Amino acid sequence: MNDNVLLELEKVVLQRKQGGEEGSYTCYLFEKGIDKILKKVGEECTETVIAAKNVMAGSGSNEDLAGEIADLIYHIMVMTAQCQMPFSDVLAVLDQRAKVTNNKKVMKTVDKNS
Repeated sequence: MNDNVLLELEKVVLQRKQGGEEGSYTCYLFEKGIDKILKKVGEECTETVIAAKNVMAGSGSNEDLAGEIADLIYHIMVMTAQCQMPFSDVLAVLDQRAKVTNNKKVMKTVDKNS
């Protein structure tokens, strides 16, 4: 696997945003604007959740789930480009979080009777 695959994909997304390419789905999304991009992010998020539920129920495959996750990441990358935020900012946050030690979340107790 190429460790830089996300950065390479970001380069392609940004090239499509700047120059466009006839028949490119990425260019189509940029032409339609942020509402279309956000709609696709929402759709892909939902499809990812459904694929995960299907895997856990035994009626889906990890291959299907991986495909949906890849679609979601791609559409998030288009969204960040449209928002003029480098995807490397997201990777930097993940990198910082990976370096944190003793990063344990304290779970809140919920009173289910209220």
